[in-house]
Amino acid sequence: MKNSFGNALNITIFGESHGKSVGLVLDGLPAGIPINTEYINKCLDLRKPKKDIGTSRKEADELFIESGVKNGFSTGSSILLRIENKDVRGSDYSQFEDIPRPGHTDYVSSVKYNGFADLNGGGHFSGRLTAPIAALGGIILPALKRKGILIGSHILSIKAVKESKFSENTNTLKEQIENLEDKAFAVINSSAKEKMENEIKKAKENGNSVGGIIETAVLGMPRGAGEPWFDSIESTVSHALFSVPAVKGIQFGKGFDFANILGSEANDCFTLNSQNEVVTATNNNGGINGGISNGMPIVFSVVLKPTPTISYPQKTLNLKTKKEETLICKGRHDPSIVPRANIVIKSLTAFCIADILTLKYGTDWMAL
Repeated sequence: MKNSFGNALNITIFGESHGKSVGLVLDGLPAGIPINTEYINKCLDLRKPKKDIGTSRKEADELFIESGVKNGFSTGSSILLRIENKDVRGSDYSQFEDIPRPGHTDYVSSVKYNGFADLNGGGHFSGRLTAPIAALGGIILPALKRKGILIGSHILSIKAVKESKFSENTNTLKEQIENLEDKAFAVINSSAKEKMENEIKKAKENGNSVGGIIETAVLGMPRGAGEPWFDSIESTVSHALFSVPAVKGIQFGKGFDFANILGSEANDCFTLNSQNEVVTATNNNGGINGGISNGMPIVFSVVLKPTPTISYPQKTLNLKTKKEETLICKGRHDPSIVPRANIVIKSLTAFCIADILTLKYGTDWMAL
């Protein structure tokens, strides 16, 4: 089981949903980076379930920083972030060893790990392990901001309910990112919030779940970062974000809409801005050409599928009897993971950007 990701910077994730704790180890962060525990806890709070539209599992998410930080600054050694699990109910999941949930990892994890996998709450595959990723964002996001790089994410859609995309005007985009910073339900237009929440509540009342789309923008990305081929910006970000439970697709810039337009419409023509800097007149390619940043905002969106654990009756197979059964899942689950995943997508994006720029500028660039 490989649990590490990154090049110049590296994270290793550990734990299970109903184990003693979850956490991660961050390697490669230079010494002298301010570590603001108040901001880290704010990121953790943004990931917590929201009233009426989230799971009834309530975790305090108290963070323990067990190495790599002294007097509020990184020391240059490995930073270990650990969060204890308190509100666990393993008995809710015992049936899934023989009767796997459709759409979940019960069957495949049992096959891969020869029946030894911990299935309680989804085990190592659970969204619970995104808690330390949110905490990671609490370290990396401020470090990038000090270098003039802002990252924002918002809920673009829940099922059929949609809101506005990020603006292509950089000044407006900056305002949008700043306004999203403290929003527990991250939408640009407040009018979309109630409609999206109602869509989630309706699914919950019917024992079902809904998915959605999260859009992310990176503003202030230096030109010329990223590698061609296997370590392109798209490759690196996609690799990381597909590790988030429920993520099933990603597109950069216009993405799949490129299939419906001509090259003359798709190309972003180069020009100069008022500061005599090279920019593009449009940003159809999401700030990336050939895997390398061109100085425009990096913009992409990910789609998250509906939560697979639902109380709606579903057909599945009893692996012992080899007969089909109707499964109605018990336990606690989110009717939509999208609102809680927003900070996770934002945090992992920050890590990828920091890793890419550390490869370009060296290990101490964030601290200088």
